[in-house]
Amino acid sequence: METIVLGVSDGTEMHAYAARPPEAPRKGIIVLQEVFGVTDFIRSVALRFAGQGYLAIAPEIFHRTAPPGLVIAYGDYENVAPHTEKLSLEDQAADITSCFDWLVAEGVPQSNIAVLGFCAGGRNAFLANAKLPLAATVSFYGGKIAPDLLDRVKDLHAPQLLLWGGKDTHILPEHTRAIADALRAAGKSFVEAIFGDAGHAFAREGSDRYHETSAKEAWALTDAFLAKHLV
Repeated sequence: METIVLGVSDGTEMHAYAARPPEAPRKGIIVLQEVFGVTDFIRSVALRFAGQGYLAIAPEIFHRTAPPGLVIAYGDYENVAPHTEKLSLEDQAADITSCFDWLVAEGVPQSNIAVLGFCAGGRNAFLANAKLPLAATVSFYGGKIAPDLLDRVKDLHAPQLLLWGGKDTHILPEHTRAIADALRAAGKSFVEAIFGDAGHAFAREGSDRYHETSAKEAWALTDAFLAKHLV
């Protein structure tokens, strides 16, 4: 794992954690954080993918309002708010584009890059799919895809995997139905899985929200989905 600094199109600089595979990478993945920063969990996900041959990068999306390395305690939304309130979708799209460009500059084929994210990062993975020529995207319980991004469904480039917790009190059945309906209406390729015993953040290993059985099944689906769409 290493820390790199990327320039963003708005003139800002962004720190990111990168995890390299043992051999020269032929595939890449952008791992997008929850609102709590690039935590130990997010870094562990980047390392997980590096172990599978991906060049992985996890950007710090609060770089415009926070010092490098900021991590906020899970559930501390009071300290999250000053950063999320000043962060636009366009800012986040620019950050993800910088990561995409870095992967390409590092030798990863443009056609072999995926984006994966959790909660706010899951929404941003969906956003990235509408902005970039990705191979695939994975959204773990992506918050506010509905209604924030439904007008962008027509622009999606790549197959989308959507993973939901059946007991999630933040993302309700009417939200997930609206997303699926919009994807079907636009003729977009997607896979959806709902884990009935899981709540929000069920994949966050090491936290009290972790649901081991659901998380393992979700990761198995994720690995199979990415293996299908990336070389």
